[in-house]
Amino acid sequence: MRIAIDAMGGDHAPQAIVEGTLQAARAHADVTLVLVGDEEAIKRCMGSERPSNVEIVHTTEVIAADDEPVRSVRRKKDASMVVAARMVKEGQADGFVSAGNTGALMAAGLLVVGRIPSIERPALASIWPTFGGNAMLVLDVGANMDADPVHLFQYGLMANAFSKEVLGLPKPRIGLLNVGAEPGKGDKLRKEAFELLQNGPFHFVGNIEAREAMHDKCDVLVADGFTGNNMLKLIEGFGLGLFDKLKDVFLAGPLTKLAALILKPGLRQFKKTFDYSEYGGAPLLGIDGAVIKAHGSSNARAFEMAIEQARRFIAGRVLEQINQDVQKQ
Repeated sequence: MRIAIDAMGGDHAPQAIVEGTLQAARAHADVTLVLVGDEEAIKRCMGSERPSNVEIVHTTEVIAADDEPVRSVRRKKDASMVVAARMVKEGQADGFVSAGNTGALMAAGLLVVGRIPSIERPALASIWPTFGGNAMLVLDVGANMDADPVHLFQYGLMANAFSKEVLGLPKPRIGLLNVGAEPGKGDKLRKEAFELLQNGPFHFVGNIEAREAMHDKCDVLVADGFTGNNMLKLIEGFGLGLFDKLKDVFLAGPLTKLAALILKPGLRQFKKTFDYSEYGGAPLLGIDGAVIKAHGSSNARAFEMAIEQARRFIAGRVLEQINQDVQKQ
């Protein structure tokens, strides 16, 4: 198994990317990790220790966070992200991981790697923690702003295969994000998607309201990209604001500081539950390769977990399973 790594993408590249790659390489000696990027910069971050299963492919260009996605992928042929995607397309790697520009990653997935032929639209999935302590896969969170009912149905198929093979769930519960829990709720898109999902080859649990989504009501939450992306940003913003407010409350005076000291172990565990670094990256499902988007601010641990997700994706033969499930429909 070979996984290409975009060493130049992300807020803390290449240092955090290289460190995370080295940690993953030590954990999985049977996986070859190929760091793609500026060779000198990579070697400076690596130091004298280089595991035998880590390789370097030198590139001369970088896609920046503010670059226009499609134009940069088409024009920057020697960018680390584009070269990593091309390695997957040409069979030199089984998948690739990047913490770089999200739009460019989706463009590279579509324009360079290509779609699975039977999938009409790819979906960007995100793994969210829930108050029940389990992880929930949400898709689409931004790959496509517009969707047809069949796209939402295919999201359910792809997420079902991914959840079984990567998240280890024998019978994932598939839910549809909607304005009400009762059948027949929602607009034309949601009503038609409900009918398709209800008759799908997976465990569909019906409509899920946004207020119930974080309470372990389903393992997979299906949404169109516009709705999913807005929900994702709302929860991220709320989470950041909540922890800031808690900090203000606990530092308000001597008694609250004492309370904070007593509650510190529990608060640390609570924060860890919602720490993105423990959940790896966001898979771009529907692309003909294991393409994983790591968080832009990934530290070494977060990037190591994103690589682990790519490894499980490939080892679990998720692409083959998606193809089989779609062809049966």
